[in-house]
Amino acid sequence: QVQLVESGGGWVQAGGSLRLSCAASGSFFILNDMGWYRQAPGKQRELVATISNGGITNYADSAKGRFTISRGNNRGTVYLQMNSLNSEDTGVYFCNLNQTEWRLPRDYWGQGTQVTVSS
Repeated sequence: QVQLVESGGGWVQAGGSLRLSCAASGSFFILNDMGWYRQAPGKQRELVATISNGGITNYADSAKGRFTISRGNNRGTVYLQMNSLNSEDTGVYFCNLNQTEWRLPRDYWGQGTQVTVSS
């Protein structure tokens, strides 16, 4: 079992910045990707950015050029630097960890952190 704890959400004016952090604890196996997803009110959860164990990053088109995902020095730590925020970035941001356990992939999710961008 893995537990994920997010922090860093909050309220910001349009054009501002926030940095989200996620720390994982528990039983690590073969760590694959970590990432950030968000869910806006009335919408489905969507990918924001992911980073592989080897450091390869992937961004949603809406995040490219504005957001940067990175891994921390501690295993299971990931950050999301968000710049030039706009109202469409408002939502609950969830940290995700994917690892291979006994040859099967398994996803873990944090409880989410609210990001509100005021225009």
